[in-house]
Amino acid sequence: MFTGIITDIGTVRAVEMRGDMRARIGCGYDMAGVEIGASIACDGVCLTVVAKGGDWFDVDISAETLARTSIGAAGWAVGRRINLERALRVGDELGGHIVSGHVDGVARITAARHEGDSLRLTFEAPAALARFIAPKGSVALNGTSLTVNEVSGNSFGVNLIPHTRQVTTWGAAQAGDAVNLEIDTLARYVARLAEAGAG
Repeated sequence: MFTGIITDIGTVRAVEMRGDMRARIGCGYDMAGVEIGASIACDGVCLTVVAKGGDWFDVDISAETLARTSIGAAGWAVGRRINLERALRVGDELGGHIVSGHVDGVARITAARHEGDSLRLTFEAPAALARFIAPKGSVALNGTSLTVNEVSGNSFGVNLIPHTRQVTTWGAAQAGDAVNLEIDTLARYVARLAEAGAG
């Protein structure tokens, strides 16, 4: 489990297709404290550390993950910067919201504009997921816990304050970007309960 609070920005150093996709990610983590088999959210995708060095780790990415995430939609090229978060440990502060690292689908940025010091982004969500997104609810976008401002059909908007843009990859966001979307687990269960009550 994760919180959606990004703790490092990694860089894709190498990509290799070998049945699954193997990626090497450079990072600022003390890798001596990261075990083989540990989970790290990479742009919101929960991936397993399969090898490591002093300032890097390797992950294997299955065809299923490639098909459902922006890793396959946009591709991970060498040099790409990605949001990183290590898995929660007992006693850690839950600063964002509960994030599983299981991406539900890919959203696209349709508009970006500045509002004061903030950056307002509008996203188009897959129709099957849009009904789970509510104003003032939470979503995880590229692994970042964000609050939804408004919803209109399949579109929704968020505001990014300067701090968020500085400590994540959101500072380089632009219209057309593919983004990993994980809906709030609570929203999913509330919708399921409402459906059961109506049936």
